[in-house]
Amino acid sequence: MIDCFSPTGAGKKIRLYDLPIGRPAVVASINADEVTRRRMMDLGLTPGTKVTALRVSPLGEPKAFKIRGAVIAFRKEDADKILIDL
Repeated sequence: MIDCFSPTGAGKKIRLYDLPIGRPAVVASINADEVTRRRMMDLGLTPGTKVTALRVSPLGEPKAFKIRGAVIAFRKEDADKILIDL
């Protein structure tokens, strides 16, 4: 498990999947194995990146987020590995 700490300082931290729709936040850390962490970083999801929750599918997952101008959907299992600062 690798933990990347936020350059943005202390704040209230929650899991990405718990971010309310329409609310922006900043990625604080990615707590995932090396392969998953690398995949998320390749998608532009790095500590300090602004994310906004856009919508959730009718069945509850995946949930879509705006990240660096792109819309990316994550399953709860993956989004729970990402901590954000509100």
